Amino acid sequence: MRHVDVTGKDSSRTVYDVAVIGGGFAGSLLAAVLARNGVRTLLVEEETAPRFSVGESMVPYTAALARVVARRYRVPEVEHLTSLKAVHGKVSANCGVMRNMGFVHHREHLRQHPGEIYQVVNPSVVPPVPHLFRQDVDACLLGVARQYGAEVCTGSRVDGVDIDPDVGVTLRTGSGDEFAARYVVDAGGHRALLAGELGLREEPSRARHQSRTLFTHMTGVTPYDETPAGRQHDQPSPWHQGTLHHVFDGGWLWVIPFDNQPRSANSRCSVGLTLDPRRHPVSGLSPQEEFDAFLRRFPDVAGQFTHAVASRPWTSTGRLQYSSKRVVGDRYCLVAHAAGFVDPLYSRGLAHSLEVVNALGRRLIDAARDGDWSTERFQYVEDLQQALFDAHDDLAYASFVSFRDFELFNAVVRTWTVSTVLGALAVENACAGYGRSGDDSVFRDLEDTRHPGSPFPGSAHYNALGPLTRTLCEEVEAGTRTPGSAAERIFDAIRQADYLPPSLGLGDPADRFFHNTPARIVRAARWVRTDAPDEVGALLKGAMGGLIRERLRGARRPH
Repeated sequence: MRHVDVTGKDSSRTVYDVAVIGGGFAGSLLAAVLARNGVRTLLVEEETAPRFSVGESMVPYTAALARVVARRYRVPEVEHLTSLKAVHGKVSANCGVMRNMGFVHHREHLRQHPGEIYQVVNPSVVPPVPHLFRQDVDACLLGVARQYGAEVCTGSRVDGVDIDPDVGVTLRTGSGDEFAARYVVDAGGHRALLAGELGLREEPSRARHQSRTLFTHMTGVTPYDETPAGRQHDQPSPWHQGTLHHVFDGGWLWVIPFDNQPRSANSRCSVGLTLDPRRHPVSGLSPQEEFDAFLRRFPDVAGQFTHAVASRPWTSTGRLQYSSKRVVGDRYCLVAHAAGFVDPLYSRGLAHSLEVVNALGRRLIDAARDGDWSTERFQYVEDLQQALFDAHDDLAYASFVSFRDFELFNAVVRTWTVSTVLGALAVENACAGYGRSGDDSVFRDLEDTRHPGSPFPGSAHYNALGPLTRTLCEEVEAGTRTPGSAAERIFDAIRQADYLPPSLGLGDPADRFFHNTPARIVRAARWVRTDAPDEVGALLKGAMGGLIRERLRGARRPH
């Protein structure tokens, strides 16, 4: 047995500054950030590569966060994840392309209505972002952490942790080893060791939303654009070029292809069916049988899966939602999915991991340098993670209520569009400011304790939109408001928003595509210069300036 003295009195034994439990996306990313910046880091991961994982959509907001982490912490390998070309050249040829987020609304046993769709198209001047084949990406990040000096122990399970608030922590593994560190971060997902040992889980979870899921990777999935139902649509970007959501009363189905661009070496497609267990209770069927029964109820979805075969065993879960009473304490922090989880809807998992690593990384680096590991130093990380959980719970809850009625869903999905677009602009603005000045304060300025994680913490209108949407959907679910009335209230709030260029069209129910054409960009630029409130104008001028210039140059180029 290897024993490490937590006090550090035995100079022949290593005492790490930070021990990270879990070598998935968040754990490996954090270990790489810390090791690159001189923090003595240990990472312990129970499984060995390749390790199957879902959470594969790199939306523009997520890509913006990855650029921040890469540049702020000098880990350029993280930026490789933000473009398809870089991923293929530096990480894995198994990744697909993600040019849009698409939503198709269905009614059970009925043909799909061609007008009941919504799509957000990524700006064409931004390099295409990838669908991440996670087992390759996570393995790459683990290698990056090792490359920068983190000690990585795979195939080793942490069985227990002893915490001395005045000194540090001792980790015990199933093989009899012990490791000592000044601080421990649990990135172990829903089975997080610290959550169990310290009694941190809320029982039951405070989440309003309820869902369960079954998922796998499949081969032979037909692009929806090539099915009879898909051919009737007029969306600006092919469904198969992005993450497709089939939504219906009580649930949604994701389709995330990795074979949707010519250079891909991967024939697989990520497929997952997420259901409200109150509307779709556990049936006793196998996951494959339950999936087949679902397809029989939705014939216009079934066309994608006529020739599809699961390439790995299905995973089926109970209720997905779990939360924690506290995620930061004396000498410890739970991060990302170790802290809590709501739903894979809107691909928030990777973004949450990057947001937390960005906030926690600087605090751990500073603590390792000055020796101050006080819990107060990490309070913002607590506030941020709890706020991210609650905001996503509000959105997922409202979305599932809205799935029963396209008019309402058409409104609710706009609130997500607002948050992801403005969030990306805020992060891109800070990243651009850092590039000009090299001053880390531009990132610290984003950490507002009034509304952690909000792109506009000072905007009462913006920060009221999510709670308003949730409240209206609660009234719909209670039967005290019609879906149409709730939809109109949401659209009215968006039309009155002083933080949105009207030319974006988000307040128009008939505009079913968020697609930034050159004409829209020109009108948005004019609004930013003349009518935008000061706080909004400052953000949009910095973040949209480059995009507007590129759009206008692109519009003038001969094609």
